[in-house]
Amino acid sequence: MTPKALFVVIDGIPADVIERVATPHIDSIAAVGAYGRASVGGPPGTAAETPTSSAPGYMSLVTGTWADKHRVRSNYDLEPNYAVWNLFRLAKAANPQLAIGIFSTWTDNRTVLLNAGDQPSADLAFDFIADGFEFDEGRFPPTEDSAHILAIDREVAARAAKTIADHGPDLSWVYWQFTDDVAHLHGDSPEFDRAVKDMDELVGVVWRAIRERQQRSGEDWLVLVTTDHGRDADTGREHGGQSQRQRTTWIATNSQRLTPRFLQQPSIVDIYPSIAAHLGLSVPPQVARQLDGEAFIQ
Repeated sequence: MTPKALFVVIDGIPADVIERVATPHIDSIAAVGAYGRASVGGPPGTAAETPTSSAPGYMSLVTGTWADKHRVRSNYDLEPNYAVWNLFRLAKAANPQLAIGIFSTWTDNRTVLLNAGDQPSADLAFDFIADGFEFDEGRFPPTEDSAHILAIDREVAARAAKTIADHGPDLSWVYWQFTDDVAHLHGDSPEFDRAVKDMDELVGVVWRAIRERQQRSGEDWLVLVTTDHGRDADTGREHGGQSQRQRTTWIATNSQRLTPRFLQQPSIVDIYPSIAAHLGLSVPPQVARQLDGEAFIQ
């Protein structure tokens, strides 16, 4: 069977919240494979300690390294170290025929973190793209309660599901933002719980597309759903530090080839080598030496 992989990042949901709020679609994925707690933030007190913020978390996932290597320590004024290969660059280097997709509420994920924009220095081109919606204020006029971000997340989910159904990219990233916005506004609250449920419904949209495609094609789809950071314990509004709740995240996957490492609280940098293992990607020695993560998939 042809291996395929999709990872979903839902912004800013700590493990205790995802475990408390009803998320039947994420649970459906975990019922096939497993659910486990994970971590972000790198080794505390070392050069590799990484802020529990969004862009550093994304970059740690897509490069399998901490901030001392990828050099992303905030969400703004970013100067990533592109010498550290991201997962999509690895896939294209291993096999240029592999189709890659990105479906994201934050365009900088593609254009800045992955260096796949229109800039002359760009060294990566995606086959399927759905982003840039945050700039379309005619269709998605900004609102104080971030309802427009929820609308964009839903659009991203619909585009991802259709692309999966019609084309089945070999490697894809889906990113949704709404939960982090709501938490910054309301902290730990009924509003945040509702936002988590909204995101779970979007997981269901994409998960249905994958299951239907698997039935038609017999492809071997790996699905990983995770988050980029937790939240502060006092209010749930903030993150960026190294407290236990800010560092504690989670992973749900349909993989049935998990090693014991998955149940030993893996870190976000373990996702890169795990996806590479599922796809059978050959990791060049100079890239493998840079990785801080270890595969939790056989």
